[in-house]
Amino acid sequence: MPRFSVIVPAYQVQAYLPACLESVLSQSYEDLELIAVDDRSPDLCGEIVDEFAARDPRVRALHLSRRSGLGPARNAGTAEATGDYLLFLDGDDTLTPHALRAIADRLKETGEPDVLVHGHLLVDRSGERVRGAFADRLTEQGPAPFPLEDRPGLLEVPAVAWNKAYRREFVERGDFAFPPGRHTDVAWSHPVLMAAESIATLDQVCVHHRQRRRAEPADPAGHLDLFEQYDRVFAYVGRRPELARWRPVLFRRMVDDLWAVFAERSRLPRGTRAEFLRRARAHHRAHRVPGHPVPARLWPRHTVIRLGLYRTHRLTELARSLGRRTARPVARLAVSLHAAALRLHYRVQRCLPLREDRAVFAAYGGRGHGCNPGALEEAFRTFAPHIRTAWVAHPEHHHTIPTATRRLRPGTAAHWTALARSKYLVDNTDFDPRLVKRPGQVLLQTQHGTPLKHMGLDLRERPAAAGDLDVEAMLRGVDQWDYLLSPNRHTTLTWERVYPGGYTTLPYGYPRNDVFQRATSEDVRRLRESLGIPDGSVAILYAPTHRDYRRTQRTTLDVERLVHRLGPRFVVLARAHHRHGGPLASPATGRVVDVSDHPSVESLCLASDALVTDYSSLMFDYANLDRPIVIHAEDREAYEASRGTYFDLRSCAPGAIARSEDELTDIFATGHWRGSRSTQLRSAFRERFCPYDDGRAAERVVRHVVLGETGLPGGTGLPAVVPLAERHPVPSAAAALDRHPLATVPRPAKDTPVIETR
Repeated sequence: MPRFSVIVPAYQVQAYLPACLESVLSQSYEDLELIAVDDRSPDLCGEIVDEFAARDPRVRALHLSRRSGLGPARNAGTAEATGDYLLFLDGDDTLTPHALRAIADRLKETGEPDVLVHGHLLVDRSGERVRGAFADRLTEQGPAPFPLEDRPGLLEVPAVAWNKAYRREFVERGDFAFPPGRHTDVAWSHPVLMAAESIATLDQVCVHHRQRRRAEPADPAGHLDLFEQYDRVFAYVGRRPELARWRPVLFRRMVDDLWAVFAERSRLPRGTRAEFLRRARAHHRAHRVPGHPVPARLWPRHTVIRLGLYRTHRLTELARSLGRRTARPVARLAVSLHAAALRLHYRVQRCLPLREDRAVFAAYGGRGHGCNPGALEEAFRTFAPHIRTAWVAHPEHHHTIPTATRRLRPGTAAHWTALARSKYLVDNTDFDPRLVKRPGQVLLQTQHGTPLKHMGLDLRERPAAAGDLDVEAMLRGVDQWDYLLSPNRHTTLTWERVYPGGYTTLPYGYPRNDVFQRATSEDVRRLRESLGIPDGSVAILYAPTHRDYRRTQRTTLDVERLVHRLGPRFVVLARAHHRHGGPLASPATGRVVDVSDHPSVESLCLASDALVTDYSSLMFDYANLDRPIVIHAEDREAYEASRGTYFDLRSCAPGAIARSEDELTDIFATGHWRGSRSTQLRSAFRERFCPYDDGRAAERVVRHVVLGETGLPGGTGLPAVVPLAERHPVPSAAAALDRHPLATVPRPAKDTPVIETR
């Protein structure tokens, strides 16, 4: 008897069916049977099912004698199932990697519940993925398993069959079956949840559900079927008095579903909306539960359906449409007037005296307090306390700004006042192109990394990376810079060539790296605890850079599979590039932690034991910690062709280089990531790229720019640079493992890879 019976009905899904079946058979948890039901499909689905059955003994092919529909096809598969638990997939769905293992583990943890509800992603026509609605209902909330009374919000989770696992004995004992019809899942999911004595949840994406465009049928029966399905649900409740308490909840859910169909005009054939609303009105009257008030936010839809106000609703739609059409030009006019008022305000402020005791800071176009400007803002308050500081950031990032610093919103009158009248302006990206530098103002450009990839003027030869770069506007901005920071000779020479201007380069190091020399072991312990890194674990920070040549930024490295192969001693901190727009992975275990939204990458570096990156400038900063760095350069040729690099990373790598996921796994499995050769490479890398980052870079900048102390570091007034040999950055938490090596991790079951370390 297998653990899982996965039932897949197939009808006109020949383009997607192979991927669906393959996603089941390639699961790391192999104790399963796959029942593929050919619902008399007119395309190649039947042949595909037979091919998979011939290839893998776990596949059982069923061919129905006539077209039956989704519900009866599932019932046919259920009748043949022998597994402990049933799972249903549509023929164009896919299971995520390791989904069955995660489900099996959760079932065991929660004592074999009747139903397990798991997460899913919706995949649209273009391939974009969106987390399913009400995903928050799946988070841990008390002990598990539980009855539905403890978590009634689960009735708001999409009423579909493919986001749950069902104990087969429970399904057979309850005599549950899918009815015919388009909305068959409604009459299945609600009764199953209400009847289950024990339920558990798994807050992990286990299914990718494809949303395909289908031509709406000429016969409106497709969506009118929703009424019959809810009649079945209420009939089920009516036969069981103990379930009567769920009638108000089901009634509200029914009205929500009916409204969703009625309100979206494309879901009903032309000329059927009035009939649909008449049917909805009848169902509202038939199933409403007296004495149970409707929440105020739902009054409008309930009123339209209860009274059948089709004409009223139609007039309201027309009024709203007219209002939207009128609102657009009015809004554009208001925006134009507001912009003109701000321009006038800025001109007036530029005529007022400059405030010598004010400084304005910003980073990454309005993100939170951090990077080089963040470290400098703190240094201003420490070494030049007479300067009052302000930080420009969008409201959602204001919580990161210290209380002693004034908060400014971009584009407000206060923001433009500060730009016009503050003496010091500090940023790590382009200043606002509308900025007009005044005599006496000091503009400090900090940048945010050592350049490996092409920047500035060099992007003219890389159109894929340059995008809509306006070279003339860029050079006008450079002309306003007074100072530019540099952490090493390579950066100084590169900046002065690709950003030509009359500024002064300050080779003092990057202020954001000062924390690496000042942090203590207690700071590291506290950071690891806040991130949930278990004691004794090796934490790998995975931080890939942006790919200009890709439309989407999904990485080729499967961090979930990596951490699974490395074993329980490893944890991955996955951080997406700030231009990525989303997490790198849906964690399969607690050993993959998405830290894309963490406000401080420096804190993540301190908490980690090793860095895995590709072409990110973070490697140059991380080298200051003297901790292992591994380069994962699977697409080196494509990246260099699209973006270009200033040197071949293989010629002066900070550590081992992996050209594939298997090689990366092998580097960690064999201990090569922290071996003697990797240490030698890192030492040479630090000598070249970390000469000034000794923990006092911010102090040197403030003393020179604000206090007027001149000369090279070590000269009059400026702190001397501490040599590399005399620096003692805080050790990683895994440093003790040198005395207690990790248990051997099995190598990947493939040929031994060639690992580049030159």
